[in-house]
Amino acid sequence: MTLLEARGFRAEDFARSHPGGSLGRRLLTHVRDVMRTGDAIPSVPDTATFAEAVLEISRKGMGMTAVTRSNRVVGIFTDGDLRRALETGEDLRNLGVKQFMKVDPRCVMPEQLAAEAADQMEQYRISQLLVMDADTNLVGALNMHDLMRAKVI
Repeated sequence: MTLLEARGFRAEDFARSHPGGSLGRRLLTHVRDVMRTGDAIPSVPDTATFAEAVLEISRKGMGMTAVTRSNRVVGIFTDGDLRRALETGEDLRNLGVKQFMKVDPRCVMPEQLAAEAADQMEQYRISQLLVMDADTNLVGALNMHDLMRAKVI
């Protein structure tokens, strides 16, 4: 151990030598490696109705949908938002998703470590994150199940 420390051998070096181990997965797996992309991303335009957003949540099976304008993220609509909306007792079929979405959702960037995404989910007690590029374009989505499948958590 002393020799390794003297040579400046770090956890990251160990992870590169053993990428299949738990430390390797935590230090080498990026969000881009585990995120859902393309048609697998739940997304509706900000002009969508409440019903269209609920259908997208059901189709994609992530418990949420991104709300976008010209592929830029403007909000998120989750299963929790759906439950709260139903509690109002209003006729929701023709109302817009913008009335119920959360603006400025938690997100990660594709180049971040997947372990950082897991830490963020734990810190904010959420189970999914949108993945955006530097221009707030939606490029992916991920949830706890994706991270478990990749053995990051």
